[in-house]
Amino acid sequence: MSFPRIKPNPRSGDERLRLDGETLAISVLDFWRWSASDLLSNATRGRFAEFIVAAALDIPFDDVRDEWGAFDMLTPEGVKVEVKSAAYIQSWHQVKESIISFRVPATRAWDADTNRQAVESKRQADVYVFALLAHREQESIDPLNLDQWHFYVLPTSVLNARTRSQHSITLKTLDSLAGGAVTFANLKTAVQKAATFVGPGVDPA
Repeated sequence: MSFPRIKPNPRSGDERLRLDGETLAISVLDFWRWSASDLLSNATRGRFAEFIVAAALDIPFDDVRDEWGAFDMLTPEGVKVEVKSAAYIQSWHQVKESIISFRVPATRAWDADTNRQAVESKRQADVYVFALLAHREQESIDPLNLDQWHFYVLPTSVLNARTRSQHSITLKTLDSLAGGAVTFANLKTAVQKAATFVGPGVDPA
């Protein structure tokens, strides 16, 4: 006996909890409000960063986000994209701004359809998008304001060619390798360009 993967369908938010055959006033929307309203929280901000990157890349929201996918999203053109996020300002008490760096280790992909993990460790995506909530004023920070986000785009081959660290990358190095940040409006073009990049990516920093 086996249990195949359960693939979820998108919910509307209007679905209600039930008890003893009765429909309660408590909805899925209530759950979303309760669990995901803090967009500055590290975990929620990471998922929100994926959401806005998907929007920039014209990826439909017809399917539910794959929590355990080998990479974060697939563009309509077939580009595999991994999204990493960071912010200077957090939702908790800070005595100083967060130092910006991103983890970029190779991973062993897990297949939810077979419940098996790949033998080889590698970077699974074609392109990495580093989404930085760059606003530095706590009083006016707003993750919903896309003008406050900076996006750095790198082909995976450039990350693979680095010799100093294969586990993380600093903002200074990222800015140098990516040639600076792009805006939300220019993100799709930057990802498409990175997807066609053919070269060694020799910067060792």
